[in-house]
Amino acid sequence: MDEHPSLNIAVARLGTTAPDNNYAVWVLKAPYPGGYVIENCHWTIELSQVWLGWQGLFSPGSRPYCLPCHQEASIPELDLAAVTPVDAPQPQIYSANLMQHLGLSLWQWLFCKQVGNAFAQSQGMAIGQVKLLRLRVEVRDPDLIPLPWEIIQPQPGKPAISIDRQVLFSRTNSDVDPLPPQRLDRSIRILLVLGQNIPGSPQLDLLQESATIAQALRNTMPSGFNPPNRLNPAGCQVDTLVQPTSAELIAKLESQQYNVFFYAGHGMPAPEGGLLILNDLGGINGTELAQLLVRCGVKLAVFNSCWGAQPYQHQQQAVPRSSLAEVLLHYGVPAVLAMRDTIADREALSFIQTFTQALAQRLSIDEAAAIARQQLLILYKFNQPAWTLPILYMHPEFNGELIRPLAEAITEIPSVPQQIPPAYMRSLSFHTHPDFPISCGLMRVGRSSDNDLVIVEPWVSQRHAEIIYRSPSMKDPTNGVYYLRDSSRFGSYVLDDEGKWLRVHSGEFALQSGMHLKFGSEDGQVLEFRIESTMFR
Repeated sequence: MDEHPSLNIAVARLGTTAPDNNYAVWVLKAPYPGGYVIENCHWTIELSQVWLGWQGLFSPGSRPYCLPCHQEASIPELDLAAVTPVDAPQPQIYSANLMQHLGLSLWQWLFCKQVGNAFAQSQGMAIGQVKLLRLRVEVRDPDLIPLPWEIIQPQPGKPAISIDRQVLFSRTNSDVDPLPPQRLDRSIRILLVLGQNIPGSPQLDLLQESATIAQALRNTMPSGFNPPNRLNPAGCQVDTLVQPTSAELIAKLESQQYNVFFYAGHGMPAPEGGLLILNDLGGINGTELAQLLVRCGVKLAVFNSCWGAQPYQHQQQAVPRSSLAEVLLHYGVPAVLAMRDTIADREALSFIQTFTQALAQRLSIDEAAAIARQQLLILYKFNQPAWTLPILYMHPEFNGELIRPLAEAITEIPSVPQQIPPAYMRSLSFHTHPDFPISCGLMRVGRSSDNDLVIVEPWVSQRHAEIIYRSPSMKDPTNGVYYLRDSSRFGSYVLDDEGKWLRVHSGEFALQSGMHLKFGSEDGQVLEFRIESTMFR
């Protein structure tokens, strides 16, 4: 992928010897040597005043978050005249002005002096290279995490940072485990998990909810959305679990190479990343889920539940690194999208559908999030909080790629039928390994980490072979054959009916269900090719 220039900014409260309202804002990563600057910033009573007023309007049912350096009782009520012009008494004008007022105030605080110059120069470099600027903000003080940093804007009339078409915005955290090598998939493979209802919370019709979300994930692009890669979209597979046990969830994630984990349901805040309620027997906490997702190679976790991006509070004090999003990122999940506050079902579905379809157009995760946020703003208006609710966290080493970009995708076999007999590969040498599905009629096999099936053996080439599906008739795509196509140095091997290994080198071989294969050497591990007995998923 042609990398976009990156600017990473961190915010932290100064040490115990400094006043509570003094913060440091500095550049962690810049696209040019002189961009590494630091500033001391003073959090003012006026900022707390606007923040409390914003919460009072947009989160009236929640306990307000007030910074410890300013006790709520010491903050005067927000002067409405300072936010709303006298000739505009309508409530919608007031809410729009308050939304903008907080966005402007936070921008002026975050991008003060040298840090603002670093942002301007970094964006100028990106524009000069005909690229986007990837901006990531790391908020280390848990008291500042609930603030809607996504709404910051440089001046009236300019777009907010999270919907700016020249900027890819996300939050991040540098206190994370290293990112393992990431495979690039050909299609989006989503595991959709529906959790259990809990007493005292809005009751979900789980079967209807799962059907609605699954349909939204599979739906075609909403009218008006026209990304540059629309002519070459990727496929989208959605598997559903309703109220699974922890064992069922683990087994399902280990059975296939899902790249997206999606949870819809209820959650409870807790210091270890909260608790997701799976069924009436219990749930799974953020720490447990994080290790499972990392082990199974999931790139993106999405949560349609309340408070996934909020820190846990103990005795009215925010606990550092306690939100679900931060915990998952800490353990090495590349990207997490969670909600800052309660979001209505129709708003969540609008965001999810546009977000998933943007991913299918081979856009990066932060690009897709920006487009889906724009969709929320258009549908539910700037003066409403819907577009501010999704919060995207990305690992500082992750470039946002979920599936292969268009530059690689155009080399794929054209006109692969969509309704084809589903097939998979299974290791017979290592029975603990999951089955590897052959998505959309193509599987790349090799030692390189961007293959669909990675075999780390010395005789296996970086790009060793492909399993491809071809049909003589587009009218009946099920009447086709899977082939092994070898392009390696040492060849591939197929076990014949007499128990002998036939070598396939720089050629093709028609496969039948149940055939055994080796790649690169007769000493290699044995894999079995299988076509599922059920014709379609």
